[in-house]
Amino acid sequence: MSRDRIPWKQYFMMQALVISQRSTCDRALVGSVLVKDDRMIATGYNGSVSGQPHCDDVGHLMVDGHCVRTIHSEMNALIQCAKNGISTEGTEIYVTYFPCFNCSKCLVQAGIKKINYYYDYHDNPLALKLLREKGVAIEQVRLERKYVQSLEDHLKKAENANEE
Repeated sequence: MSRDRIPWKQYFMMQALVISQRSTCDRALVGSVLVKDDRMIATGYNGSVSGQPHCDDVGHLMVDGHCVRTIHSEMNALIQCAKNGISTEGTEIYVTYFPCFNCSKCLVQAGIKKINYYYDYHDNPLALKLLREKGVAIEQVRLERKYVQSLEDHLKKAENANEE
């Protein structure tokens, strides 16, 4: 008898949600996973430039209503690929929040073929128009509670075993 395994889309979205917990800007905990052929090739989260202060530590650096201290998770994932010589052509991204217009432009330019997102956060009409014009598929991924519950049960079981 085989058990009910988590589908790929939900698996990658759960990874993005976990990665978002590394974010260093409390305005938005965002995580991203770049995926090619059902394999993660890079991850990213909202965070400051390496070696620079974090919003969580020193506060936000606001310009025109936006915190400019952080690099968005999508950009951090793309930067990881660029630094490591990994092509992003034809990849998908799983991101916890729908990408902003600037990130959408960069994702298009990087050859991302599909954007999978969890939260419908400030969908920018310009971003949606651009993505549609460029043929980038867009899908909101929902998590089935049974997989989240299964993970929670697994964690509780491990915690209980450690207490014994």
